[in-house]
Amino acid sequence: MKKHCCEDMDYHANFKCDMYSDPFECPDKIMIFDDKDNDYGLIIHDGGSSSISIDFCPWCSSKL
Repeated sequence: MKKHCCEDMDYHANFKCDMYSDPFECPDKIMIFDDKDNDYGLIIHDGGSSSISIDFCPWCSSKL
C-alpha cells in the first residue's frame, strides 16, 4: 500500500465502502487513486464513472 502525502489523503485514497463494491456508486467515496499510474482524481457523483484528475492534495496542497 502506497504512503500518501498526508493522513487525510491516505484515508480518502484508501477508503473502502462497505455498502457498494463500485466506488463510483458510494456517496462517501470522494477520491479515486490509480496505483498503476499513480494518478489521483476527484469522483464526479452524477451516476457515471467520471473523475477529475488532480495534481495537488486538497488537504495539504502537496504536489502529487
